[in-house]
Amino acid sequence: MSKPTSIDAYIAGFPEHVQERLEQIRGSIHRVVPDLEETIKYDIPTFLLNGRNLVHFAAYKKHIGFYPVPSGQEAFEAKLSAYKQGKGSVQFPLDQPLPLELINRIVQYYVEKKHH
Repeated sequence: MSKPTSIDAYIAGFPEHVQERLEQIRGSIHRVVPDLEETIKYDIPTFLLNGRNLVHFAAYKKHIGFYPVPSGQEAFEAKLSAYKQGKGSVQFPLDQPLPLELINRIVQYYVEKKHH
């Protein structure tokens, strides 16, 4: 598979049920910050605010990875405790509802804390 050059191309490379979830996250992020720039960095969807990385996401076999940039998910530690986490990442299982409200709050937090 060739490397995607846009978020649309990235999403199109997955099964329909995964595409729906990726579009939900994408739409949710844009509702919080409508004028974010979309790009592909590190071969995954990336959202830029004022030319700087804000958040990334990526689909995997059993989960969707969500990557707030830079790492700082400590502010949401209690809410994220139900999800598997790595350094700077959170995994949302494909067989569970997406926590879109939580994603929105994290994006808003990053906009306020990291980019103003």
